[in-house]
Amino acid sequence: MDALKPHDPAQPHITSATLLDVARVAGVSPITVSRALNQPKLVRPGTLARVQAAVRETGYARNAAPPDRSKLVALILPTVANPIFADMVQAASDKLTDGGYQLLLGLAGYELWREEILVETVLSRRPDGIILTGTLHSDNTRKRLAAANIPLVETWDMTASPIDMLVGFSHEEVGNTVAMAMLEKGYRRFALLTADDPRAGRRNQGLQAALARQGVNIVASTVMPTPASLQLGREGCARLLAAHPDIELIVCSSDTLAQGALTEAASRGLRVPADLAIMGFGDLSFAAHTFPPLSSVRVDGSAIGALAAQAILDRLAQAPGAPRVPTVIDTGFQLVERGST
Repeated sequence: MDALKPHDPAQPHITSATLLDVARVAGVSPITVSRALNQPKLVRPGTLARVQAAVRETGYARNAAPPDRSKLVALILPTVANPIFADMVQAASDKLTDGGYQLLLGLAGYELWREEILVETVLSRRPDGIILTGTLHSDNTRKRLAAANIPLVETWDMTASPIDMLVGFSHEEVGNTVAMAMLEKGYRRFALLTADDPRAGRRNQGLQAALARQGVNIVASTVMPTPASLQLGREGCARLLAAHPDIELIVCSSDTLAQGALTEAASRGLRVPADLAIMGFGDLSFAAHTFPPLSSVRVDGSAIGALAAQAILDRLAQAPGAPRVPTVIDTGFQLVERGST
């Protein structure tokens, strides 16, 4: 690669450079920059040289904070468009503020490569702890987080192999519980209306496995993009009914999609649940007030946020070198049956 030329005053000077700035200057993807910085042996020498030159040109600094504690704890969510996370964010923020820390919020979307880039950026700010949503991460993200040696809590899920600490519930068990409860009510022709979300996928797997054990198969399913919306709920419900007008129950991956399905059913003159039953997930604030009231699965977002934040604070309060106490908390869930089923 040619030697870097002196900065041209006519060109805008990059300040507070990010990993994305380095990727643009180097002419490579952000994921390549991340690998070049963290696992250089996996990157071709020519590409590595371009990334290193771009780092120098942009002034990108991976460690932008002083070595002492930043008093920041990062919370990484897929989105703020889904209201199911609101209680978690508020409870975590309140708990951390009481402990003298502030919450740094990051949005990673539902794609592992986006989370990987965000984790790299967050770590450059040297947070004192990180709270993650979910347990599915790229190999590089897991390695970076393990190497960071700071308190970490994965949330909203259960796994046999957490990176550090874990606060959540089993999505597979949610699916199993919904399936068995609806089978007991006599439903046999099930349909799935789901967002393209890995945790929703786990619930669907649990539901289908439980149904299969009883000799029942899903009649139809449709996957909608994230974030979920009432419009997507209506559109998804319409697709399912167009293909299989004889379905008896639509199990939705969120209350938002379920609200859209209720609206679509009403527009067609269908009686809920006599003609079509609808099940949601999340038990959002509006679920008890739809017409008819929406059956759903209640999860305690406030408890998840507060427990995760407290786990971070407890770890930070430990004396240096003290043994780490494993923390795995199952917050559980509650099936709430109302008029829609």
